[in-house]
Amino acid sequence: MAQFIKLYNENPNPKEIKKVIDVLRNGGLVIYPTDTVYGLGCDITNTKALQRIAKIKGIKLEKANFSFICNDLSHISDYIRQIDTATYKILKKALPGPYTFILPGNNNLPKVFKKRKTVGIRVPNNTIARTIVQELGNPIVSTSIYDEDDIVEYTTDPELILEKWDNLVDIVIDGGYGDNVASTIIDLSGYEPEIIREGKGDIDVIF
Repeated sequence: MAQFIKLYNENPNPKEIKKVIDVLRNGGLVIYPTDTVYGLGCDITNTKALQRIAKIKGIKLEKANFSFICNDLSHISDYIRQIDTATYKILKKALPGPYTFILPGNNNLPKVFKKRKTVGIRVPNNTIARTIVQELGNPIVSTSIYDEDDIVEYTTDPELILEKWDNLVDIVIDGGYGDNVASTIIDLSGYEPEIIREGKGDIDVIF
């Protein structure tokens, strides 16, 4: 059964954050709030945990389009190739915020992602998510949690999330009601920015 941990975005309790970090370091899976929908994540360096997420999602790990939750822009630079000034300006303007940016990956990517040319990067405007990443010391690999209900595409109520995911994950964080609009995905890996999905983030940020 999953632990249910209440955290407040304004001032996440360090003691509770430590519990989350310990679980992540031991290969655990955590459901946590972002500035969009709730995410399912694990430590980027733990292959077994990555395989667990892929199995839950019913996909092959090598083909999974997971995004990396980072703490800030300097954290992003650990995993992407050097970017030009225009791209940097877009990232600086938009982050932290409800965007996923597709960027060219570098050789620091975990082994299972080595063959990928690009990687999706997020720096959510959510203190809980960013504090976890900061304390962990490396990104969380993340995927949104879907609800089968056609009307509510994403699950927003932490208690209902716990009911559904209790036997699949190790911790569910209650950070209040989540949103039901996913992030805007922008591909910055080519010559021109390309909108892949319009979501919560305003696309004017790239112009």
